[in-house]
Amino acid sequence: MRFFPLLFAALVCVALYFLILDRDRLMEFAGRFGAATPAEEAAAPAVAEADQAPAAEAEADPRIHVVARRSTAQVTENAVLLRGRTEAMREVTVAAETSGRILSAPIRAGAYVEAGQLLCEIDPGTRLSALEEAQAALDTARARLPEAEAQLAGARAQLTAAEIDANAASRLSESGFASETRAASAAATREGALAQIQSAEAAVSQARSGIRSAEAAVTRAEEEIGRLRIAAPFPGYLETDTAELGTLMQPGSPCATIIELDPIKLVGFVPEAQVDRVEVGATAGARLASGREVLGTVSFLSRSADPATRTFRVEITVPNPDVSIRDGQTADILIQTDGTPAHLLPASAMTLSDDGALGVRIVEDGVVRFVPVRMIRDTATGVWLTGLPEVADVITVGQEFVTDGVPVQVTYEELTQ
Repeated sequence: MRFFPLLFAALVCVALYFLILDRDRLMEFAGRFGAATPAEEAAAPAVAEADQAPAAEAEADPRIHVVARRSTAQVTENAVLLRGRTEAMREVTVAAETSGRILSAPIRAGAYVEAGQLLCEIDPGTRLSALEEAQAALDTARARLPEAEAQLAGARAQLTAAEIDANAASRLSESGFASETRAASAAATREGALAQIQSAEAAVSQARSGIRSAEAAVTRAEEEIGRLRIAAPFPGYLETDTAELGTLMQPGSPCATIIELDPIKLVGFVPEAQVDRVEVGATAGARLASGREVLGTVSFLSRSADPATRTFRVEITVPNPDVSIRDGQTADILIQTDGTPAHLLPASAMTLSDDGALGVRIVEDGVVRFVPVRMIRDTATGVWLTGLPEVADVITVGQEFVTDGVPVQVTYEELTQ
């Protein structure tokens, strides 16, 4: 039973001997069984010559072999990509302008209110009495004016009579028919009439001033009463409850916050390097964080940069009739710009120059030249690059092994789309 394992072990030892220690003799023995036929021996020199031909040809042409793609520029859309958010068209916190306690029942947050709708009503207190007093004072002031005007008219009539008497007395005195005393008395009467006119005019002016003052008091009382009713300045939705019944309000105390969501704004910030590519009226789209896509137009572009970030605020107006877009949602914004001629190339074709500039290497008249490029955007099929000639032979394989001015042997790749 032990004979076969011993025989197998002996054969393995012999095989290892020939493989390791006497390998040449083993290969010579195996070559006897693999000898070539006469036909194969005749064809061997031809195959050897064929193999040597490319090698000799390579030795005759020392140029480096590269693979290039002939690319033609295409006009591509070059949108400006921003990160932004949605923002209500209008948001106002309506506050009280006077003090007092709230009399109206609160309106709960989320309710839709029309422009002019009552939100909060304040207890008038003694304001109605103050208005009545002001109106009474106005009536009294108005009643004084006719009396003052009548006094002024009487004084003017007295002045006319005094002037007639004074003229007559002066003429009679000059003719010797009246004494000088009478003429002096008539002149004094005229001066007294002038003084009465001045007094009457002052009374009329004072009466008119009293009327204006009383009218101003009435206006203030009416405005104070008007501040008791706080109304919605525009149609929108309540973001907070209105002030609770019985709340003591002071000037500046908030009544409610209202927002307008139709239309809604998309707000982003454009870097200063791209601000010249954005124009008011341009079409813009956005994808919200929820996945919804919306479309609008650029309605505002700031002319002043943010001092901290050196970016410019841009606003896009988007219709929102169903108010399903909420205030404060994150959005990826794309602003459409004019098309730009660019080349679609694989990202692997890009390389760096000795100065660290990003670019590609092209072939011109069989010689390599480095061209700096600017990447517009990345896509699933490649990258869009600008800065190249309209037609360029771009090296896609071997660009890392050549430099400017090196002659190369080019093989053009075939594009299949």
